Amino acid sequence: MGCMHVLGLFSIQIILLLALAAETTAKVPAIIVFGDSSVDAGNNNVISTFLKSNFKPYGRDFEGGLPTGRFCNGRIPPDFISEAFGLKPAVPAYLDPLYSISDFATGVCFASAGTGYDNATSSVLNVIPLWKELEYYKDYQNKLRAYVGDRRAEEIFSEALYLMSLGTNDFLENYYTIPTRRSQFTVRQYEDFLVGLARDFITELYHLGGRKISLTGVPPMGCLPLERTTNIMGQHDCLQEYNDVALEFNGKLEGLASQLKRELPGLRLLYTRTAYDTFDQIIRTPAAYGFQVTGMACCATGTFEMSYLCNEHSITCRDANKYVFWDSFHPTEKTNQIISQKLIPILLAEFQ
Repeated sequence: MGCMHVLGLFSIQIILLLALAAETTAKVPAIIVFGDSSVDAGNNNVISTFLKSNFKPYGRDFEGGLPTGRFCNGRIPPDFISEAFGLKPAVPAYLDPLYSISDFATGVCFASAGTGYDNATSSVLNVIPLWKELEYYKDYQNKLRAYVGDRRAEEIFSEALYLMSLGTNDFLENYYTIPTRRSQFTVRQYEDFLVGLARDFITELYHLGGRKISLTGVPPMGCLPLERTTNIMGQHDCLQEYNDVALEFNGKLEGLASQLKRELPGLRLLYTRTAYDTFDQIIRTPAAYGFQVTGMACCATGTFEMSYLCNEHSITCRDANKYVFWDSFHPTEKTNQIISQKLIPILLAEFQ
């Protein structure tokens, strides 16, 4: 009887240890970010472009009240996601000289405001193209191997959660603004062209060790204040054409995710409509989320609104929590938080 009791306790201990080991290996050790201004934590601060946000009033609600280079009054989605996974509350920019590999070991951002899948998009405002973001990631891999050793580094690469958020600039900054791509592609052909570039990027990231990837599509682009300001004939309502393109493009990204999961063994690629759907709901029923203003930005110029025209001389609202948008292109911290809160349970269920 005593032996049976001891064996029973031993079995329970073994099960608990196995469960703990499984939990430890399943844990996401780092958040790694690629994309545009929706997720840029400040990489544009140190490159030669005028598309920056490292000045007031940006960052006024961030910890310390200082501008970091985030295109927001406070935190952006990767920050909330990182915190939800038990990591740090803000993911640092790779090019920020204040941080080093010890900081980047649990999370790093390679994103650049103004970039897109298309290299031609990054050329418009001289920002970091997506291929260069991947080159920085390779550099990071080498530094991490030197810092934690090859074995631990490979574990981090395969267990990290990779966030991808871009595509809006390809349409608004490039396709609909500069005639070159419109002369080469119909909008549907351009969507397919971008999806092909997304496929190439994700495939290369996979071959570099990435396995857990969250792919975010574009928001309701026609409802950005920048687009509503210029929609004079539509009485400054959302541009439905742009929203239709966003939905169509997002649908193609969703199809790409399904294809790649079949083609690449062990790839856990998640496309979720949550970001678009939540943004759309907020704009349609702002009061339900505590917002009062959807068509104008908190930080505005009073004329044509573009993010980099939001500065210390701009007319800035007192309470950003009442506004869906911080500037004419980017959501407030509150909007980012609401969208993140809808997305986080899905990410935890899939990747943690």
